[in-house]
Amino acid sequence: MKIIDGKAIAAQLRVRLKEDVDALKQKGIIPGLAVVLVGDDPASAVYVCNKERGCEEIGIRSKVYRLSADTTQQQLIALIRTLNADNSLHGILIQLPLPAHLDTLAVLREVNPDKDVDGLHVVTAGRLLVGEKGFIPCTPKGIIHLIKSTGIDIAGKSAVVVGRSNMVGKPVSLLLLSHNATVTMCHSRTQDLAQVCAGADILVAAIGRPEMITGAFIKPGAVVIDVGTTKVDGKLKGDVLFEQAAEKAAFLTPVPGGVGPMTITMLLENTIEAARIYG
Repeated sequence: MKIIDGKAIAAQLRVRLKEDVDALKQKGIIPGLAVVLVGDDPASAVYVCNKERGCEEIGIRSKVYRLSADTTQQQLIALIRTLNADNSLHGILIQLPLPAHLDTLAVLREVNPDKDVDGLHVVTAGRLLVGEKGFIPCTPKGIIHLIKSTGIDIAGKSAVVVGRSNMVGKPVSLLLLSHNATVTMCHSRTQDLAQVCAGADILVAAIGRPEMITGAFIKPGAVVIDVGTTKVDGKLKGDVLFEQAAEKAAFLTPVPGGVGPMTITMLLENTIEAARIYG
């Protein structure tokens, strides 16, 4: 079994991304990213700090808007509209989850799709569905990079995605399909889940249930991508029981250090792409 080292792959990509930023700056374009954080969710605060560091590392100008948890829908939408109109900002990211009193989908719809570097606007989702050019959601985009890093050809493979969220499950299924995999999407109502997963050449676990995917779910020689990040007794646990998966998988992502570093790197890549197209 080989570990897919997302941290190392992300670091290699960031070297190229820094070169891309330097090239844009020579043309007078400084890529700019706005991140909006509402409330004081600890995990969100960590993610935002990591995004700030990533931007600083490669030369993207980032602005973080930290809003109180009692921010109203109207106040948040007013800020987004201001950011949409700011030509120095090429990307806008609304850090999720938002406080419960806010309508997440309505908020995301306010982001200009041409600045939707997180890939969560309904227009962006539609572009992905029909194969039009648009920003690919960051985690699914990173997952495809990780699978390709193994050297396997996705075309013709049986791929199983466990989880049907708008952020990961659905878009990564569409991306695998666009790469000509035969895709099965599983969820809480799927019958004989272990048996379905055990037929997968590529298994993506994105359910948020720590160590639910045991060795019985894994086909010998499979590529296993673990998207889960749940804190258990102060430690991050993935959706995959690593020790058992390692006995059967050919390639496996760790938690942490697998998908996570790629997500932020794909955000940086999307922001650079937005600056290149619309800067």
